[in-house]
Amino acid sequence: MSAPLVVTRREDALLYVGINRPEKRNALHRGVLDALVAAVTTAEADPAVRAIVVYGEGPVFSAGVDFGALAGDMGGEPHVPFRTMIAGLQAAVSRFETIEKPVIGALHRYVPGLGLELALAFDCRVATADCELGLPEVRLGLVPDVGGTTRLVRTVGYAKAKELILTGRMIPAEEARAIGLVNAVVPPGEHVAAAARLAQEIAANAPLAVGLAKRLVDLGSNVDTHTFLQLEQLTQSLLRATEDAKEGVQAALQRRPPRFHGR
Repeated sequence: MSAPLVVTRREDALLYVGINRPEKRNALHRGVLDALVAAVTTAEADPAVRAIVVYGEGPVFSAGVDFGALAGDMGGEPHVPFRTMIAGLQAAVSRFETIEKPVIGALHRYVPGLGLELALAFDCRVATADCELGLPEVRLGLVPDVGGTTRLVRTVGYAKAKELILTGRMIPAEEARAIGLVNAVVPPGEHVAAAARLAQEIAANAPLAVGLAKRLVDLGSNVDTHTFLQLEQLTQSLLRATEDAKEGVQAALQRRPPRFHGR
């Protein structure tokens, strides 16, 4: 029996999801992305899971797209437009944004192409000091097409995104941190633990508030200021009536840690 494409484990309020193709340097194809989506979808329905850490088994987070699968897609099944296949990949990666639980990426050593496009859909990213990140698609005669162009612009800004996409350059972790592409840089081997600490810090907060704050930031980044302010009002009006909001106020008044239940 072949090894699973994705492995998971629960530790307290965190779910760890690992890309499990170390013999292929965790190269990604539709099956791997579908397995990742299945794991986070299961976590979404589990109230005991407050945050998710995604990492790669083996020497690298992910070498990017599985070129064997890509060559097959480009050379076969002419009745299926290539853009339809791309749309399926885009939908899978976008699922990480729609789940109302924080997803933290633990990145190490190498994160090019589709690997970075996947990581860009996470809420936060921690990288090892020896990590390299980039979108080298133009060196293959292609463009980043699974959200890389869109999300990189929104993450690091128009000018820097254009520079990185047009050059296809891989950049070191410290440069990635300086431009906001990753949130923290840690010594090699400490990425999963560091991502878990960040996930635990987030998981200690009210889960409904965290989920809606995530959606609020994602939705608001694409609208005008007036609409964004209206979204804030609507979101707060929903949260104000929750048990967690009442608990948070009482805990503050009583100077004790809050006990949130996601209600």
